[in-house]
Amino acid sequence: MSHLTDLLEQYGYGVLFLALFLEMLALPLPGELLMTYAGLIVYQGKLNWVMCIVAGGTGTSLGMTVSYYIGYRLGYPFFEKYGSRVHFGPDRLNSVSVWFGRYGSKMLLISYYIPGVRHLTGYFSGISRMPFRQYAVHAYTGAFLWVAVFVTIGKLFGKKWEQYHHLLSRYFIIAGIMVAVVYLLVLFYRKNKQRMKLGLNLLLHRGLLRYHAVGQVKLIVIGAGITLFVLFTVIIGLITFALQSDLAQLDEMGTFLVRQFFGADWTKAMGGLTLVASPWVLFPAVLLACAWIWYNGKDAPLELAFYAIVFVGGEEVAEAWEYVFRMLGMTPNLTLFPSSQSWLTIVGYGFAAYLLVRHHARWLNQIAAVFSVTACCLVFGISFIFLERLQPSEVVTGFLFGGGWLALNIVWLEIYRSLQRGQVPVVE
Repeated sequence: MSHLTDLLEQYGYGVLFLALFLEMLALPLPGELLMTYAGLIVYQGKLNWVMCIVAGGTGTSLGMTVSYYIGYRLGYPFFEKYGSRVHFGPDRLNSVSVWFGRYGSKMLLISYYIPGVRHLTGYFSGISRMPFRQYAVHAYTGAFLWVAVFVTIGKLFGKKWEQYHHLLSRYFIIAGIMVAVVYLLVLFYRKNKQRMKLGLNLLLHRGLLRYHAVGQVKLIVIGAGITLFVLFTVIIGLITFALQSDLAQLDEMGTFLVRQFFGADWTKAMGGLTLVASPWVLFPAVLLACAWIWYNGKDAPLELAFYAIVFVGGEEVAEAWEYVFRMLGMTPNLTLFPSSQSWLTIVGYGFAAYLLVRHHARWLNQIAAVFSVTACCLVFGISFIFLERLQPSEVVTGFLFGGGWLALNIVWLEIYRSLQRGQVPVVE
């Protein structure tokens, strides 16, 4: 590795271009390490940040183009002739090609962050006969974003590059895999949404037949939801416990990156941005949302009741889980974990945004609602981390637990809405 970094220091952009080009052809080269090291050289003033992104992005794009055409010209005939020997004959290849042609292009944006996967996506895109224009848009966009992210992070690390780059590379892989899994789950839900709704309605109908009362079915739904939420929080807790040996260093790295990116000049502005999660802003926003629900909502009493549960109950649940984590000894060096402030921020703004999206079909309103909640959460997280009022791990876990609580209550709300309106179908 030291030989490659020496070459990068000596020849700069050409080495970065060639290394990333060859890596996209599946050669075992440490792309992330080279890009962050290029960022370090940018920090030292020996290379230009924009030129590094241009050289690296161009090399990556060219490598992805070559791997696509290799797969396109050689891959399909190979699998048609020999694929049956490895249980991947023409029929399976065709079915996978249809799926990859429909969804694989979007996976290209994520695959760059997963070593081993990014080396194969170009070949498989060609094998599956993905239209090149569709492939190029996603592959080239992802290439320049990937290079920009790692070169920028290397520049931000500066003198601390040696201290943090191994940790960053390891957890970027984990994060990439998690994002890919979430994306696949979303695709699965979108494809099977109607089937899942029918299955849920069938279960509710059977519950009504068995217990002969809507109230008992509601209690069962609550019990099942609480069980799922407990399992979700336990899983997150176990993951946190597994990461605890690196948690202090991850928090230190996250805080360092935020402060490096914004700089000391942002201190006063960050103090003002923390107001997004203060009671003086959050509570009036919740009250305004409640007034809007009462005025516009078709099921105002039910929606207001759930808003109270998701917000007021969310604070109690957050404090309860905080206590559980402390009892289990899983937060020895942290003050609040997960952060109840980040929890309340996402549930307070998130539930109001969900109702706005649900009751207003105009896509501009929906985009504005999603963007607003995302912006509020980002502003909260960045400002509190910058001012060192919260650790990055506290913010992230607070959003995860709060998001789980929010999603659970949205599902409960829709189930109760269906039960109230008698929309559970009678199945013979």
